[in-house]
Amino acid sequence: MAMLQTPADQPLLVIDDLHASVEDIQILKGVSLTIAHGETHAIMGPNGSGKSTLANVLLGHPSYEVTRGTITYKGEDITNMATEARGQAGMFLGFQYPEEIPGVSMVNFLRAALSNRTGTDYTVLELRLKVMEAMKELAMDSSFADRYLNEGFSGGERKRNEVLQMAVLEPDFAVLDETDSGLDIDALKIVAEGVERLRNDERGFLIITHYQRMLDYITPDVVHVFLDGTIVESGEASLADRIEETGYDAYRAEAVSG
Repeated sequence: MAMLQTPADQPLLVIDDLHASVEDIQILKGVSLTIAHGETHAIMGPNGSGKSTLANVLLGHPSYEVTRGTITYKGEDITNMATEARGQAGMFLGFQYPEEIPGVSMVNFLRAALSNRTGTDYTVLELRLKVMEAMKELAMDSSFADRYLNEGFSGGERKRNEVLQMAVLEPDFAVLDETDSGLDIDALKIVAEGVERLRNDERGFLIITHYQRMLDYITPDVVHVFLDGTIVESGEASLADRIEETGYDAYRAEAVSG
């Protein structure tokens, strides 16, 4: 598949009235969201609100069924596009719980992923040089390159590995699903700094999180409050501070009274 090119007058990503279910249980209930080139959006919400479902649906996880609405990426409807094709088109998902893949070194994994992403067959040496450069930027020990993917990695190392993958693959749009989960403050800073290095005028980010602390280091352009499968409020970065102070109870009460 050829890499998608965004028309000059089109936003990077448009989610329109998105409904999705898993095992016939409706999780997403009308999500609408537009992300322009170079924008970073944050979605905050309590456990069970559907945030991770949104991440999986955006990347085309086959266990989830879109029952209504559309996802438009770079001006093209990708609602029914396969996961692999979305990756080739420049989409990336940073997992909340990255899995171990024994027997597969990070260099070999990234070589296969980058070749699939770009259509270029990189040599091991070419890829190793690219990985080493990215590792240096992320303050990662170079020995990680030859370790099996996430095998024996701490939580912080796994999350830094996700950012390393972004640095090497250079996606146009990245979804970070609770990348701050389980990180101590030092690991959180390293991961956040890695994300900040990757921000530019073209690349878009969607950061999904429970808490405001990740946003102490990555200032989003827009913050969305997610509750019961939909966005209930959007605002500037200061909205995250308000949520940190008041929590989600006011939104729950409003949903019940409404």
